[in-house]
Amino acid sequence: MKIIVLGAGVIGVTSAWALARAGHQVTVVDRQPAAAMETSFANAGEISPGYSTPWAAPGIPGKALRWMFQRHAPLVLHATADPVRATWMARMLGNCTASAYVLNKSRMMRVAEYSRQCLGALRAETGIHYDERTRGTLQVFRTDLQLAAVQKDIKVLKADGVPYRELDVEGCIAAEPGLAHARHLLAGGLQLPDDETGDCHMFTQALAALAEAEGVRFLYGTTIAGLEGTRARIEAVRTAAGRLTADAFVVALGSHSPALVAPFGIRLPVHPVKGYSLTLPIVDESRAPVSTVMDETYKVAITRLGNRIRVGGLAELAGFDLSLSPRRRATLAKSVGELFGGAGDLDRASFWAGLRPMTPDGTPVIGPTPAANLWLNTGHGTLGWTMAAGSAQLLADLVSGRTPQIRADDLAVSRYGRGAEGRAAA
Repeated sequence: MKIIVLGAGVIGVTSAWALARAGHQVTVVDRQPAAAMETSFANAGEISPGYSTPWAAPGIPGKALRWMFQRHAPLVLHATADPVRATWMARMLGNCTASAYVLNKSRMMRVAEYSRQCLGALRAETGIHYDERTRGTLQVFRTDLQLAAVQKDIKVLKADGVPYRELDVEGCIAAEPGLAHARHLLAGGLQLPDDETGDCHMFTQALAALAEAEGVRFLYGTTIAGLEGTRARIEAVRTAAGRLTADAFVVALGSHSPALVAPFGIRLPVHPVKGYSLTLPIVDESRAPVSTVMDETYKVAITRLGNRIRVGGLAELAGFDLSLSPRRRATLAKSVGELFGGAGDLDRASFWAGLRPMTPDGTPVIGPTPAANLWLNTGHGTLGWTMAAGSAQLLADLVSGRTPQIRADDLAVSRYGRGAEGRAAA
Protein backbone atom coordinates (compact mmCIF):
# COMPACT_ATOMS: atom_id res chain seq x y z
CA MET A 1 0.00 0.00 0.00
CA LYS A 2 0.90 3.62 -0.45
CA ILE A 3 0.85 5.19 3.02
CA ILE A 4 1.33 8.78 4.18
CA VAL A 5 2.56 9.35 7.73
CA LEU A 6 1.82 12.81 9.09
CA GLY A 7 4.50 13.84 11.57
CA ALA A 8 8.26 13.21 11.77
CA GLY A 9 8.76 13.00 15.51
CA VAL A 10 9.91 9.76 17.11
CA ILE A 11 6.41 8.27 16.75
CA GLY A 12 6.06 9.23 13.08
CA VAL A 13 9.55 8.09 12.08
CA THR A 14 9.36 4.75 13.88
CA SER A 15 5.92 4.23 12.29
CA ALA A 16 7.37 4.96 8.85
CA TRP A 17 10.24 2.54 9.49
CA ALA A 18 7.94 -0.28 10.62
CA LEU A 19 5.52 0.28 7.73
CA ALA A 20 8.37 0.32 5.19
CA ARG A 21 9.80 -2.90 6.66
CA ALA A 22 6.32 -4.40 6.27
CA GLY A 23 6.54 -3.75 2.55
CA HIS A 24 4.59 -0.51 2.17
CA GLN A 25 5.47 2.58 0.13
CA VAL A 26 5.75 5.34 2.75
CA THR A 27 5.88 9.14 2.61
CA VAL A 28 6.39 11.24 5.76
CA VAL A 29 5.20 14.86 5.90
CA ASP A 30 6.35 17.36 8.52
CA ARG A 31 6.49 21.15 8.79
CA GLN A 32 9.94 21.16 10.38
CA PRO A 33 13.20 21.12 8.36
CA ALA A 34 14.29 17.76 9.83
CA ALA A 35 13.07 14.89 11.98
CA ALA A 36 12.48 15.19 15.75
CA MET A 37 12.57 18.98 15.96
CA GLU A 38 9.62 19.46 18.33
CA THR A 39 8.53 17.23 21.24
CA SER A 40 11.21 14.62 20.44
CA PHE A 41 14.02 17.17 20.38
CA ALA A 42 15.19 17.35 24.02
CA ASN A 43 13.01 15.09 26.14
CA ALA A 44 14.18 13.48 29.37
CA GLY A 45 16.02 10.68 27.54
CA GLU A 46 14.64 7.80 29.61
CA ILE A 47 13.17 4.62 28.16
CA SER A 48 11.28 3.40 31.19
CA PRO A 49 8.66 0.68 30.68
CA GLY A 50 8.54 0.03 34.42
CA TYR A 51 7.86 3.69 35.10
CA SER A 52 4.92 3.82 32.70
CA THR A 53 2.49 5.41 35.12
CA PRO A 54 -0.57 7.56 34.34
CA TRP A 55 -0.60 11.07 35.75
CA ALA A 56 -4.22 10.42 36.66
CA ALA A 57 -3.84 8.62 39.96
CA PRO A 58 -5.58 8.45 43.33
CA GLY A 59 -4.62 11.46 45.40
CA ILE A 60 -3.63 13.64 42.45
CA PRO A 61 -6.58 16.08 42.84
CA GLY A 62 -5.54 16.86 46.42
CA LYS A 63 -1.88 17.10 45.46
CA ALA A 64 -2.69 19.43 42.58
CA LEU A 65 -4.40 21.83 45.00
CA ARG A 66 -1.36 21.82 47.28
CA TRP A 67 1.02 22.25 44.35
CA MET A 68 -0.76 25.47 43.39
CA PHE A 69 0.93 27.13 46.35
CA GLN A 70 4.41 25.62 45.89
CA ARG A 71 7.25 27.36 44.10
CA HIS A 72 8.73 24.13 42.72
CA ALA A 73 5.52 22.26 41.93
CA PRO A 74 5.76 19.34 39.48
CA LEU A 75 2.33 20.19 38.04
CA VAL A 76 1.10 23.68 37.18
CA LEU A 77 -2.48 24.41 36.12
CA HIS A 78 -3.13 27.74 34.45
CA ALA A 79 -6.60 29.25 34.81
CA THR A 80 -8.49 29.17 31.52
CA ALA A 81 -11.90 29.61 29.95
CA ASP A 82 -11.02 27.08 27.24
CA PRO A 83 -13.84 24.47 27.26
CA VAL A 84 -11.62 21.88 25.53
CA ARG A 85 -9.02 22.05 28.29
CA ALA A 86 -11.69 22.08 30.99
CA THR A 87 -13.31 18.98 29.52
CA TRP A 88 -9.97 17.21 29.24
CA MET A 89 -9.12 18.03 32.85
CA ALA A 90 -12.50 16.75 34.00
CA ARG A 91 -11.91 13.47 32.17
CA MET A 92 -8.44 13.20 33.68
CA LEU A 93 -9.85 13.72 37.16
CA GLY A 94 -12.39 11.02 36.38
CA ASN A 95 -9.49 8.61 35.93
CA CYS A 96 -8.03 9.40 39.36
CA THR A 97 -9.61 6.34 40.95
CA ALA A 98 -7.90 3.20 42.17
CA SER A 99 -9.60 0.96 39.61
CA ALA A 100 -8.91 3.29 36.66
CA TYR A 101 -5.31 3.70 37.75
CA VAL A 102 -4.65 -0.05 37.77
CA LEU A 103 -6.35 -0.50 34.39
CA ASN A 104 -4.55 2.41 32.73
CA LYS A 105 -1.14 1.54 34.16
CA SER A 106 -1.53 -2.06 32.99
CA ARG A 107 -2.37 -0.87 29.46
CA MET A 108 0.58 1.50 29.41
CA MET A 109 3.01 -1.11 30.68
CA ARG A 110 1.79 -3.59 28.08
CA VAL A 111 2.73 -1.17 25.29
CA ALA A 112 5.94 -0.06 26.99
CA GLU A 113 7.27 -3.56 27.68
CA TYR A 114 6.50 -4.61 24.12
CA SER A 115 8.26 -1.48 22.90
CA ARG A 116 11.36 -2.37 24.91
CA GLN A 117 11.51 -5.68 23.06
CA CYS A 118 10.97 -4.01 19.70
CA LEU A 119 13.66 -1.40 20.36
CA GLY A 120 16.14 -4.10 21.29
CA ALA A 121 15.35 -5.95 18.07
CA LEU A 122 15.68 -2.76 16.02
CA ARG A 123 19.02 -1.96 17.64
CA ALA A 124 20.31 -5.47 16.94
CA GLU A 125 19.12 -5.35 13.35
CA THR A 126 20.44 -1.91 12.42
CA GLY A 127 23.33 -1.24 14.82
CA ILE A 128 21.86 2.20 15.44
CA HIS A 129 23.55 4.36 18.12
CA TYR A 130 22.06 7.25 20.10
CA ASP A 131 24.12 7.63 23.31
CA GLU A 132 22.23 4.57 24.54
CA ARG A 133 22.74 2.88 27.92
CA THR A 134 21.00 -0.17 29.37
CA ARG A 135 21.61 0.29 33.07
CA GLY A 136 18.10 0.77 34.42
CA THR A 137 16.17 3.53 36.18
CA LEU A 138 16.41 4.44 39.85
CA GLN A 139 13.43 6.22 41.39
CA VAL A 140 14.58 7.97 44.56
CA PHE A 141 12.35 8.92 47.46
CA ARG A 142 13.04 11.66 49.96
CA THR A 143 10.32 10.78 52.49
CA ASP A 144 8.83 7.70 54.13
CA LEU A 145 5.45 8.81 52.79
CA GLN A 146 6.77 8.47 49.22
CA LEU A 147 8.15 5.03 50.04
CA ALA A 148 4.75 3.93 51.29
CA ALA A 149 2.91 5.37 48.28
CA VAL A 150 5.03 3.47 45.75
CA GLN A 151 3.69 0.14 47.03
CA LYS A 152 0.67 0.45 44.71
CA ASP A 153 3.06 0.65 41.75
CA ILE A 154 5.01 -2.35 43.01
CA LYS A 155 1.79 -4.40 43.02
CA VAL A 156 1.33 -3.66 39.32
CA LEU A 157 4.99 -4.45 38.60
CA LYS A 158 4.56 -7.81 40.32
CA ALA A 159 1.35 -8.56 38.45
CA ASP A 160 2.96 -7.80 35.10
CA GLY A 161 6.21 -9.60 35.87
CA VAL A 162 8.42 -6.51 35.62
CA PRO A 163 11.76 -6.91 37.47
CA TYR A 164 12.39 -4.43 40.27
CA ARG A 165 14.49 -3.94 43.39
CA GLU A 166 13.54 -1.99 46.52
CA LEU A 167 16.67 -0.26 47.82
CA ASP A 168 17.67 1.42 51.05
CA VAL A 169 19.82 4.54 51.01
CA GLU A 170 23.08 2.65 50.69
CA GLY A 171 21.62 0.53 47.93
CA CYS A 172 20.71 3.70 46.02
CA ILE A 173 24.26 4.98 46.33
CA ALA A 174 25.67 1.64 45.22
CA ALA A 175 23.53 1.85 42.07
CA GLU A 176 24.28 5.55 41.49
CA PRO A 177 27.56 6.54 43.23
CA GLY A 178 27.02 10.20 42.38
CA LEU A 179 24.22 10.26 44.96
CA ALA A 180 26.74 9.88 47.80
CA HIS A 181 26.78 13.65 48.24
CA ALA A 182 22.99 13.63 48.67
CA ARG A 183 22.82 10.78 51.18
CA HIS A 184 21.13 13.02 53.79
CA LEU A 185 18.23 13.74 51.39
CA LEU A 186 17.33 10.13 50.62
CA ALA A 187 14.89 7.71 52.24
CA GLY A 188 15.20 4.86 49.73
CA GLY A 189 14.57 3.93 46.13
CA LEU A 190 13.01 1.63 43.57
CA GLN A 191 15.27 0.32 40.81
CA LEU A 192 13.95 -0.97 37.47
CA PRO A 193 16.98 -2.77 35.99
CA ASP A 194 15.51 -3.38 32.51
CA ASP A 195 14.98 0.32 31.72
CA GLU A 196 17.24 2.16 29.30
CA THR A 197 18.37 5.65 28.35
CA GLY A 198 19.21 7.39 25.09
CA ASP A 199 19.03 10.58 23.07
CA CYS A 200 15.62 10.54 21.35
CA HIS A 201 16.56 13.27 18.86
CA MET A 202 19.74 11.45 17.86
CA PHE A 203 17.85 8.16 17.51
CA THR A 204 15.04 9.63 15.42
CA GLN A 205 17.34 11.40 12.99
CA ALA A 206 19.48 8.26 12.60
CA LEU A 207 16.39 6.10 12.01
CA ALA A 208 15.04 8.61 9.49
CA ALA A 209 18.27 8.25 7.54
CA LEU A 210 17.94 4.46 7.64
CA ALA A 211 14.31 4.73 6.54
CA GLU A 212 15.29 6.91 3.58
CA ALA A 213 17.74 4.20 2.57
CA GLU A 214 14.79 1.78 2.68
CA GLY A 215 12.88 4.01 0.25
CA VAL A 216 10.83 6.16 2.65
CA ARG A 217 10.25 9.65 1.24
CA PHE A 218 10.44 12.58 3.67
CA LEU A 219 8.77 15.89 2.82
CA TYR A 220 10.28 18.27 5.37
CA GLY A 221 9.34 21.94 5.62
CA THR A 222 5.87 21.04 4.39
CA THR A 223 2.87 22.47 6.22
CA ILE A 224 -0.20 20.25 6.55
CA ALA A 225 -3.43 22.14 5.83
CA GLY A 226 -5.98 19.36 6.32
CA LEU A 227 -7.42 16.05 5.22
CA GLU A 228 -9.93 15.55 2.41
CA GLY A 229 -12.60 12.89 2.29
CA THR A 230 -15.63 11.69 4.20
CA ARG A 231 -16.20 10.20 7.61
CA ALA A 232 -16.01 6.81 5.92
CA ARG A 233 -12.76 7.26 3.98
CA ILE A 234 -9.93 9.78 3.54
CA GLU A 235 -8.93 10.64 -0.02
CA ALA A 236 -5.98 13.02 0.36
CA VAL A 237 -4.03 15.39 2.55
CA ARG A 238 -3.65 19.04 1.56
CA THR A 239 -0.10 20.32 2.10
CA ALA A 240 2.19 23.13 1.05
CA ALA A 241 3.59 20.66 -1.48
CA GLY A 242 0.14 20.12 -2.97
CA ARG A 243 -2.59 17.53 -2.62
CA LEU A 244 -1.13 14.11 -1.69
CA THR A 245 -3.14 10.92 -2.18
CA ALA A 246 -2.56 7.50 -0.65
CA ASP A 247 -4.24 4.24 0.24
CA ALA A 248 -3.91 4.92 3.97
CA PHE A 249 -3.03 7.82 6.25
CA VAL A 250 -1.36 7.72 9.69
CA VAL A 251 -1.74 10.71 12.01
CA ALA A 252 1.28 11.00 14.31
CA LEU A 253 1.18 14.74 14.98
CA GLY A 254 1.21 14.63 18.76
CA SER A 255 -0.78 17.47 20.32
CA HIS A 256 -1.82 18.73 16.89
CA SER A 257 -3.58 15.46 15.98
CA PRO A 258 -7.07 16.30 17.34
CA ALA A 259 -7.52 19.37 15.14
CA LEU A 260 -6.72 17.38 12.00
CA VAL A 261 -9.25 14.59 12.62
CA ALA A 262 -12.02 16.64 14.25
CA PRO A 263 -13.72 17.58 10.93
CA PHE A 264 -14.42 13.87 10.43
CA GLY A 265 -16.31 13.47 13.68
CA ILE A 266 -13.38 11.94 15.56
CA ARG A 267 -13.18 13.27 19.10
CA LEU A 268 -9.58 12.63 20.08
CA PRO A 269 -8.94 13.70 23.70
CA VAL A 270 -5.25 14.51 23.31
CA HIS A 271 -4.14 17.74 25.00
CA PRO A 272 -0.72 19.45 25.11
CA VAL A 273 1.05 19.19 28.45
CA LYS A 274 4.14 21.36 28.50
CA GLY A 275 7.39 19.88 29.76
CA TYR A 276 10.85 21.34 30.21
CA SER A 277 14.44 20.15 30.10
CA LEU A 278 17.95 21.33 30.86
CA THR A 279 20.99 19.81 29.14
CA LEU A 280 24.28 20.24 31.00
CA PRO A 281 27.83 19.36 29.97
CA ILE A 282 29.45 17.04 32.53
CA VAL A 283 32.33 18.63 34.43
CA ASP A 284 32.85 16.00 37.17
CA GLU A 285 32.40 12.38 36.10
CA SER A 286 32.48 11.07 39.67
CA ARG A 287 29.38 13.09 40.61
CA ALA A 288 27.38 12.37 37.45
CA PRO A 289 24.56 9.82 37.11
CA VAL A 290 25.32 6.57 35.30
CA SER A 291 21.77 6.10 33.99
CA THR A 292 18.40 7.71 34.84
CA VAL A 293 17.44 8.87 38.32
CA MET A 294 13.83 9.85 38.92
CA ASP A 295 13.41 12.47 41.62
CA GLU A 296 9.96 11.62 42.99
CA THR A 297 9.67 14.90 44.88
CA TYR A 298 9.77 17.09 41.78
CA LYS A 299 8.76 14.47 39.18
CA VAL A 300 12.06 15.13 37.40
CA ALA A 301 14.24 12.67 35.46
CA ILE A 302 18.02 13.14 35.54
CA THR A 303 19.59 11.15 32.71
CA ARG A 304 23.11 10.47 31.51
CA LEU A 305 23.47 11.02 27.75
CA GLY A 306 27.09 10.55 26.71
CA ASN A 307 29.04 13.49 28.10
CA ARG A 308 25.85 15.37 28.98
CA ILE A 309 23.20 15.32 31.70
CA ARG A 310 19.58 15.78 30.62
CA VAL A 311 17.24 17.02 33.35
CA GLY A 312 13.63 16.76 32.20
CA GLY A 313 10.14 16.76 33.57
CA LEU A 314 7.40 18.91 35.10
CA ALA A 315 3.93 19.32 33.66
CA GLU A 316 2.23 22.57 32.80
CA LEU A 317 -1.24 22.97 31.30
CA ALA A 318 -0.72 26.11 29.24
CA GLY A 319 -2.17 25.24 25.85
CA PHE A 320 0.29 25.53 22.97
CA ASP A 321 2.47 28.13 24.68
CA LEU A 322 6.17 27.29 24.32
CA SER A 323 7.65 30.19 26.26
CA LEU A 324 10.45 29.33 28.68
CA SER A 325 9.63 29.89 32.34
CA PRO A 326 12.55 30.90 34.61
CA ARG A 327 10.61 29.39 37.51
CA ARG A 328 10.48 25.97 35.83
CA ARG A 329 14.19 26.23 35.02
CA ALA A 330 14.88 26.87 38.70
CA THR A 331 12.99 23.68 39.64
CA LEU A 332 15.03 21.54 37.24
CA ALA A 333 18.25 23.16 38.47
CA LYS A 334 17.24 22.59 42.09
CA SER A 335 16.60 18.88 41.54
CA VAL A 336 19.87 18.15 39.75
CA GLY A 337 21.80 20.48 42.05
CA GLU A 338 20.58 18.73 45.19
CA LEU A 339 21.07 15.16 43.93
CA PHE A 340 24.11 15.57 41.66
CA GLY A 341 25.60 18.89 42.67
CA GLY A 342 28.81 19.74 40.83
CA ALA A 343 28.34 17.04 38.18
CA GLY A 344 27.33 19.41 35.39
CA ASP A 345 27.80 23.06 34.49
CA LEU A 346 24.47 24.81 35.00
CA ASP A 347 25.87 28.05 33.60
CA ARG A 348 26.30 26.36 30.23
CA ALA A 349 22.99 24.48 30.28
CA SER A 350 20.56 24.72 27.37
CA PHE A 351 16.91 25.22 28.36
CA TRP A 352 14.05 23.79 26.29
CA ALA A 353 10.28 23.26 26.38
CA GLY A 354 8.09 20.84 24.44
CA LEU A 355 4.43 19.84 24.26
CA ARG A 356 3.64 16.28 25.28
CA PRO A 357 0.44 14.88 23.73
CA MET A 358 -1.44 13.56 26.76
CA THR A 359 -4.65 11.56 26.98
CA PRO A 360 -6.85 11.82 30.09
CA ASP A 361 -6.18 8.16 30.95
CA GLY A 362 -2.45 8.26 30.13
CA THR A 363 -2.70 5.48 27.52
CA PRO A 364 -1.72 6.31 23.93
CA VAL A 365 -4.19 6.09 21.05
CA ILE A 366 -2.98 3.50 18.55
CA GLY A 367 -5.09 1.94 15.83
CA PRO A 368 -8.03 2.45 13.48
CA THR A 369 -10.65 5.19 13.34
CA PRO A 370 -14.20 5.20 11.94
CA ALA A 371 -12.66 6.30 8.63
CA ALA A 372 -11.57 3.01 7.07
CA ASN A 373 -8.12 4.13 5.92
CA LEU A 374 -7.27 6.61 8.67
CA TRP A 375 -5.03 5.44 11.53
CA LEU A 376 -3.80 7.07 14.72
CA ASN A 377 -0.52 6.77 16.61
CA THR A 378 -0.50 9.59 19.12
CA GLY A 379 -1.25 10.58 22.72
CA HIS A 380 1.84 9.03 24.33
CA GLY A 381 2.26 11.88 26.81
CA THR A 382 5.60 11.72 28.60
CA LEU A 383 6.30 8.22 27.23
CA GLY A 384 6.64 8.68 23.48
CA TRP A 385 10.31 7.72 23.55
CA THR A 386 9.58 4.73 25.78
CA MET A 387 6.69 3.46 23.66
CA ALA A 388 7.77 4.47 20.14
CA ALA A 389 9.21 1.24 18.74
CA GLY A 390 6.39 -0.94 20.05
CA SER A 391 3.65 1.48 19.02
CA ALA A 392 5.10 1.58 15.51
CA GLN A 393 5.25 -2.20 15.17
CA LEU A 394 1.75 -2.55 16.57
CA LEU A 395 0.45 0.02 14.08
CA ALA A 396 2.27 -1.60 11.15
CA ASP A 397 0.74 -4.98 12.03
CA LEU A 398 -2.76 -3.52 12.23
CA VAL A 399 -2.44 -1.57 8.97
CA SER A 400 -1.03 -4.66 7.24
CA GLY A 401 -3.85 -6.89 8.48
CA ARG A 402 -1.58 -8.98 10.68
CA THR A 403 -2.44 -10.12 14.20
CA PRO A 404 -0.41 -7.97 16.64
CA GLN A 405 1.74 -9.61 19.28
CA ILE A 406 -0.05 -7.73 22.06
CA ARG A 407 -3.67 -6.87 22.69
CA ALA A 408 -4.64 -3.72 20.77
CA ASP A 409 -8.44 -3.34 20.84
CA ASP A 410 -8.44 -1.21 24.01
CA LEU A 411 -5.81 1.20 22.62
CA ALA A 412 -7.89 2.62 19.75
CA VAL A 413 -9.85 5.87 19.87
CA SER A 414 -13.05 3.81 20.14
CA ARG A 415 -12.36 3.38 23.85
CA TYR A 416 -13.52 6.98 24.27
CA GLY A 417 -16.98 6.21 22.90
CA ARG A 418 -20.03 7.23 24.90
CA GLY A 419 -19.80 5.56 28.29
CA ALA A 420 -16.68 3.57 27.37
CA GLU A 421 -14.42 5.10 30.02
CA GLY A 422 -16.96 4.46 32.75
CA ARG A 423 -17.39 0.84 31.73
CA ALA A 424 -13.63 0.30 31.56
CA ALA A 425 -13.08 1.80 35.02
CA ALA A 426 -15.85 -0.36 36.44
